[in-house]
Amino acid sequence: MPTRTWVRGLLSYAPGFERWASTRAGGGSTLSAPYCYGVWMRHLVLAFQSGLSTTPEVVAELGPGKSVGIGLAALLCGARAYYALDVIGYADAQKSLEVLDGLLALLQARAPIPDPLAIPGVEPALDSYAFPSSILTNERLAAALNPARVEALRKAVVRLNTVDQGDGALRYLTSWQQAGAVEEGTVDLILSQAVLEHVDNLEDAYHAMHRWLKPGGFMSHQIDFRSHAIASEWNGHWGIGDFEWGIMRGRRGYFLNRAPYATHLRYLRQAGLRVVRERRLYESNGLPRSRLARRFSGISDEDLRTAGVFVQAVRP
Repeated sequence: MPTRTWVRGLLSYAPGFERWASTRAGGGSTLSAPYCYGVWMRHLVLAFQSGLSTTPEVVAELGPGKSVGIGLAALLCGARAYYALDVIGYADAQKSLEVLDGLLALLQARAPIPDPLAIPGVEPALDSYAFPSSILTNERLAAALNPARVEALRKAVVRLNTVDQGDGALRYLTSWQQAGAVEEGTVDLILSQAVLEHVDNLEDAYHAMHRWLKPGGFMSHQIDFRSHAIASEWNGHWGIGDFEWGIMRGRRGYFLNRAPYATHLRYLRQAGLRVVRERRLYESNGLPRSRLARRFSGISDEDLRTAGVFVQAVRP
């Protein structure tokens, strides 16, 4: 077990440490315009393949990270409004402006979607990484990238870290209390990328997503079930007992929830959402069943080797 994980958990009890540390860790991938472009395009292309809307007007993202780049990609592709929902205020207005410029250049060039060589480890995989011109037509991009619209978006990003945390087109919310600002039944698409494995109360989260979505709206999530270097095996976090895990967790703002895919699926369905696409990523050579902690002794054989899932589900 990495010593730094124990130390980090223990230090989280020191006054002020967690606030200091949380602003310096996590969320870094979204500082890259190609990463944000690649993630957004993956969700968009797979929505098209699933027969879901590729013209969402209102988009919400869970856990945007150190920029709101994925949401900016959605807005630059024609979305009218974007909600960024996080538990810690990572996002930086200046960095987000830099990502905005990079995204604008990629869209204007009709750049291919960054493939696994360009952004290693990013799921889900696509059959083709060509620019999706059948979805993002010249007419659609001409309207979405209108200079006046882009300038208005730039001004909204500048206001990202102000008291009102954005405006009507771009709202940045950093607590479930603030998430009450998302009007029920108004969101077309909720997405996340390697975030739901960190959400503590999954049951409430899935019910909240159901409330926010319009009837016919959908969610699109890539969930990572790996140990995130907490253990030597990719699924080694399922072999750690509750007492030891509590020490490692400490008072961190977020950690791994360790929920296998069956738990996500149960809460998703209980919330009234219907799965329309599911793609598992399997890993071998993980922790064997004989070494699982008691809490996870009943995990299915399939979930035990499921390292990731891309799932899309609709609110009927």
